[in-house]
Amino acid sequence: MADNAAPPMRRRSTKEELDMTKAEQNAALIVGGYEALGRGDIQGALGVFAADIAWHVPGRGPLSRDYRGHTEVLGFFNHFMRLSEGTFKIRIDEVFARDDRVVILCTESAQRGGRNWSSPQVHAWTVRDGRAIAFWQYQGDQQGEDEFWSLSI
Repeated sequence: MADNAAPPMRRRSTKEELDMTKAEQNAALIVGGYEALGRGDIQGALGVFAADIAWHVPGRGPLSRDYRGHTEVLGFFNHFMRLSEGTFKIRIDEVFARDDRVVILCTESAQRGGRNWSSPQVHAWTVRDGRAIAFWQYQGDQQGEDEFWSLSI
């Protein structure tokens, strides 16, 4: 799922973890979630999220709505993987973090019904107490994304 172009973050020792800023810790947490998703480790990805995470997907397509908690977010993951026949990927392009906010610039891609799709995205995260509590997705081409996920196959 996640195809990270950014170099993988190496595991830090306990002393290094203490030296990390809150923003760096939050960025490492979120990037770790993308890495888990990319390995197909759904439980590892869900472990990054608070139990009651608020997950916002804009638009008018079949994936567009607000999700709440692990069960609904897992349903969202399963839905887009089913629609894309397992081809959905995320490539991290840039990571920005400040205090409890992490912003990921990324490229999402998938195939569906013989059609290829790729779109720049902005993923905005809020982290509290070592877990992501909110996720907002912003598409580079909302209409194109809605059309792609709405294709009748």
